[in-house]
Amino acid sequence: MSHLSTDRGVGQVSGRVRLIVTILGLGWLALAARLTQLQWWDREKFAGKAEQQREMVEEIPARPGDIVDRQGRLLATTLTARSLYLIPARITDLSGLAHQLAEPLGLAEEGLLEKLNGNSTKKFLWIKRRLVEEEVEAIKRLDLPKGSWGFRDEYRREYPQGVVAAQVLGLRDIDGVGRGGIEERFDATLRGKNGHRRIGRDARGHVIEILDEDYQLPIAGRTVPLTLDVVIQLYAERELDQVMEEWQPESCSALVMDPVSGDVIAMATRPTFDPNHPQKASADSWKNRAIADIYEPGSTFKPIIVAYGLDEGVIGREENFHCGNGEYRMGRRVLHDHHRYGLLSLTDVLVKSSNIGMAKIGERMGNERLAKAALLFGFGRRTGIELPGELPGILRPLREWTSYSTGSIPMGHELATTPLQLITAHAALANGGTLVRPRIVLHDRQDSAAVLNGMSTPTVSPATAHWIVQHPMQDVVVRGTGKKARIPGYQVFGKTGTAQSLSPEGGYVHGKYISSFVCGAPVESPRLLTLVVVNQSSVGGETFGGKVAAPAAANILRQALIYQRISPDDQLLRSAANWKDDEFE
Repeated sequence: MSHLSTDRGVGQVSGRVRLIVTILGLGWLALAARLTQLQWWDREKFAGKAEQQREMVEEIPARPGDIVDRQGRLLATTLTARSLYLIPARITDLSGLAHQLAEPLGLAEEGLLEKLNGNSTKKFLWIKRRLVEEEVEAIKRLDLPKGSWGFRDEYRREYPQGVVAAQVLGLRDIDGVGRGGIEERFDATLRGKNGHRRIGRDARGHVIEILDEDYQLPIAGRTVPLTLDVVIQLYAERELDQVMEEWQPESCSALVMDPVSGDVIAMATRPTFDPNHPQKASADSWKNRAIADIYEPGSTFKPIIVAYGLDEGVIGREENFHCGNGEYRMGRRVLHDHHRYGLLSLTDVLVKSSNIGMAKIGERMGNERLAKAALLFGFGRRTGIELPGELPGILRPLREWTSYSTGSIPMGHELATTPLQLITAHAALANGGTLVRPRIVLHDRQDSAAVLNGMSTPTVSPATAHWIVQHPMQDVVVRGTGKKARIPGYQVFGKTGTAQSLSPEGGYVHGKYISSFVCGAPVESPRLLTLVVVNQSSVGGETFGGKVAAPAAANILRQALIYQRISPDDQLLRSAANWKDDEFE
């Protein structure tokens, strides 16, 4: 009986052993099958994954093109700069690292630590881009954790002239995108086309080889040449600085234009900013007031109306207008002049800037002709200059005009212009009657001819345009409201303007005025036009364009004439000794 029990126990053990052996055998068989699959069947799949981890496509940034003035002088260029990155996932002491980096990089330690803690698992994090050389050297001297940081070369935009033409140029942001001005308008031209390359990296991510296949060189951005002349631009900027200091206005702007080609030689605005340090700029300083400020032109609009009235035969050059001894009733409205003028010639209506004389001309012309004159000279629409942000001004539809408009429009009220629109309209008078589209980018000769031929409009006859410039507008400077714009040795023509500031809510701002002056030379064949607009001067209650804006405009014009080697007349130089410093408006 005991023998039988022993045999049964041995049999049970043998069964369990066979079961275990079978299970182990099946396990080894499955493992062998998996190894065979990995070695033979999935080899290509895993090799591809390993290759992807070892190789990557890296973008090669294109160098942005330069911006230069008409003489090829650099206004914006691109330098190579180093940018600092960290690998937070490899850093154990984020707090200590933030403490090390904050001071040499000029960063707030608390803010830097917050940034690191918020990205602690990342394998790449920009800390500061486009460092200056002093910052790079300071970082190199630090004992930073190895394998947790590095530099990458990037392009850094540089503006060698600082604040000069800042609103015209705009800037490129940290990612190389154009913001404002030429940088924005010609972003695609300046940016170029990025290239790419396939690179091999080791386990730590270091580049160990550059693979020849799939290699594409970047295409650098193109240079954009401007019509600006940086020397004349500097003249304009300095005069505006003087205006800001002397009259303390809210803002001011200046333009210099070639009246024949429409080339903008200078375009300046105050307040301004340095595009090399945009973080220091106030919101107000970004605005290009030459194209984005709108204001009533006031008396600077009067020559436009007189020219059109002459060309239409509604008024005559030798006509006289009685100005009511300083008071004139027009319907329910009573108009006044600054002086009690009686009978004035057409020339003197402009020379003395008589509002009553202009209102009588408006009555003679009627609203329809007044509207045609404004439209013909480009008011109420954008000039089309190659800059973003240009405003069209304000010119209401004729159906909205009233009997008040008949008197107001000839005085330069009830419509609003930008400084660029106004100087463009006066360029049409200066060049013999052709409204030319202004430009700020130089084209080659073939393109330039196409632009000028396609973007020019006849306004008034050459005879009328020349008479306006050579008689009333010259007399404005010789003996009228623009005496402070006289330049020894040159025959200058011009027109003063003073108008109330427009309110954003409609109507006018009480006690606030826009003072302006447009002038040019030489009278016989004008080569340059200058416009200065001063917004709300706050010194001594002075508002007249002849006092506030005319001296600055004349100084810019004088320096530009000398710079362009337009020689003064000896006889005019001698006669300048007899000038008297009296003026009126």
